[in-house]
Amino acid sequence: MNLDELLKLIRGPSRPTPRQLRYRRRRAGALAGVAALALLLGVIVGASGNGSAGAGGGGGTEIGWYGHLATLAGAGRGSLDLEQRAAENNAIDRALARTPFIRKGGTERREVALTFDDGPGVDTDQLLDLLERYRVPATFFMLGKNVPEFPETMKRLVDSGMPIDDHTMEHPNLAQLSAQEQQEQIEGAAQQIEQTGSAYPRLFRPPYGSYNETTHDVLERLRMLSVLWSVDSQDYTKPGVDQIVDNVVSAIHPGAIVLMHDGGGDRTQTIEAVARIIPELRRMGYRFVTVPRLLLDNPPEIDDQGLPPGFNSSGAG
Repeated sequence: MNLDELLKLIRGPSRPTPRQLRYRRRRAGALAGVAALALLLGVIVGASGNGSAGAGGGGGTEIGWYGHLATLAGAGRGSLDLEQRAAENNAIDRALARTPFIRKGGTERREVALTFDDGPGVDTDQLLDLLERYRVPATFFMLGKNVPEFPETMKRLVDSGMPIDDHTMEHPNLAQLSAQEQQEQIEGAAQQIEQTGSAYPRLFRPPYGSYNETTHDVLERLRMLSVLWSVDSQDYTKPGVDQIVDNVVSAIHPGAIVLMHDGGGDRTQTIEAVARIIPELRRMGYRFVTVPRLLLDNPPEIDDQGLPPGFNSSGAG
């Protein structure tokens, strides 16, 4: 060992020059960027792979890569879909300024909103499997009493980013209740839903389609829009898969809001019907959206929201 090597050993490693430090910082930053990009691509590819199996050709346009990321990010503060949710909330507010309820969207776009009532239930996860496979969003109107019974299902719904909205605590006929009882039913369910980590509901569906002016007064205080429907699948009567499919496909129209159920009994027929309805409506050129997205993309013609004679004579909802 010569003298210079001995001195270096005694002094220890020399301090890097400013130029060396800048180089190291740039290199570290570049490596961090590459790692982040690789992670992002992995998330996108993984989400796309999980969502596309068995979906059929050309059917995955509703969610896309951004939707997959929003799904994985969830619906909390700072999530990737926060800006879209704000726009959808504004669309709900615009509708509320003109009407206390809607039953369909506009006719400008071939969009349809699938909605599911009375969950969560034992069949909700199987329905979610199907919707994820076909990359179809939907809107869920939940019973407050059921929410604590299915914590894992609710977590999955919250993580999916799909709207989780209010269907009362116990499914009563609201028109037969006092103002205080109606508020307890609606607000109680909203609180149960919010406790799962979901946003506070902005949409409400009255059980049996039953409501009165008191209902609308309560909803106005809670800033909720009542959502009825324009296509009734009648799946709650369990008429058979073929009949459920025909009830939906034969009545479909641009801006349709379709009534279906994921709770309140055995929903095997509903799930089998949905697996046929989705590809059939896509073949007809329809795109699936949530109710908030329908309000944003395809605002309803408010003057055309009146209830036709005999609406809901079967007591659906």
